[in-house]
Amino acid sequence: MKSIRNKLLLWLGLGLFSIILLAGVALYFQARGEANQIFDYQMRQIAASLPRQAFSPISPGQQFPELEDEIMMQIWDSRGSVIYHSHARGAMPRQAELGFANVRGPNGMWRVYSAQIGSTVVQVAQPQSARDEIAAQMAVKTVVPLLLLFPLIGVLSWVAVSRGLAPVRKAAAEVAARDMNLLQPLADVGMPQEIQPLTHALNDLLARLKQATETQRAFVADAAHELRTPLTALRLQAQLAERATDEQERRAAFADLKSGLERATHLVHQLLTLARQEPDAMGFAEVDLRALLGSVVGDLSSVAEHGGIDLGLADQGDDGRPLRVQGNADALRILFNNLVDNALRYTPAGGVVDVGFEFPAAGRCAVVIQDSGPGIAESELPRVFDRFYRAQRAQEQGSSRGAFGSGLGLAIVRQIADLHRVPVELRNTGRGLQARVVFTLLPA
Repeated sequence: MKSIRNKLLLWLGLGLFSIILLAGVALYFQARGEANQIFDYQMRQIAASLPRQAFSPISPGQQFPELEDEIMMQIWDSRGSVIYHSHARGAMPRQAELGFANVRGPNGMWRVYSAQIGSTVVQVAQPQSARDEIAAQMAVKTVVPLLLLFPLIGVLSWVAVSRGLAPVRKAAAEVAARDMNLLQPLADVGMPQEIQPLTHALNDLLARLKQATETQRAFVADAAHELRTPLTALRLQAQLAERATDEQERRAAFADLKSGLERATHLVHQLLTLARQEPDAMGFAEVDLRALLGSVVGDLSSVAEHGGIDLGLADQGDDGRPLRVQGNADALRILFNNLVDNALRYTPAGGVVDVGFEFPAAGRCAVVIQDSGPGIAESELPRVFDRFYRAQRAQEQGSSRGAFGSGLGLAIVRQIADLHRVPVELRNTGRGLQARVVFTLLPA
């Protein structure tokens, strides 16, 4: 299992060790530069301290007392012969160029300073390794205390990371202590700024989950209430059929039972349809409204013919081009099926249901379904999209289809429209009820 604490401590440890290592390297180069300046100055002082008159030959091995072991010196005469060497067995490169120079000798690089004194040339040299060793010692002396503090820094980092992650553990404990019915938002007062996006996201999820739970509970309660009545009616009708004394009475009882079964089947179908549309996530694709409406009208034409209703698809000021929108084809088919079925259900025999298109603005298309039924009372229009609400209109008018409803058809229409973010409107036009759904067309 991956641990944020372990990952933070690992990166902090690696980062701190890398910083100490880089600091040691930087100190080494800085110390070597300072050592070069100091030893160069010392070499100039040694050469300057020699007498200005010509040297006489000096026996090998004789040294000036002020010379240190790591510094070597040799003197040439005008003929190029070495008349003095500070170290009898020392291997020192010969360099005729005056001033400072880096010369490669048999034992590595040398720093050589040459100066002419009278008729002689004095050379003072030092191996570069001696200077590097001194610089390394200075860098180690500086870095070692930091390395000794590394465990203490690790403990402090552990404490700091643990305290920094404490709000995460607190939020996790608060979520773990809740049950499925406690969906109140998490308290983010005093939470660090880095943790607040997580708590805000959790609170948003809890709010949506609470809304979905409340909606589901209301749906189950309403569905249970609505199913109770038709099931009770079916039981009573079955009892009446059992008690029938003659064939005619029995046929009437079975006809009522069949009608009750149709109503119950219709209600269950609407409930299942509504339940399928509950999730917010739907697969959207390109849909041709013209082809879709043509299919819906074709499917319901037999129902309209059976009820003696003139159902047709009419284009108003349209050139017949495809009307492409973004949506879910199956859900939109249910939406238009319910609207057209609702119009057919409440239109009396001999009536007309027209399905057409209007274009209120550029890039906009309105699907219009106009029936010649009795319409809906203005006071009931705001409530017709509520679940299980039935507007009283067709029963009083005597629809030729023997209308019955569950009060879910328009609720399904509104839900699908909301998922597609399109407005749906019902209004009385004086010659019936008009349903209007406005879509935004995709670019041609």
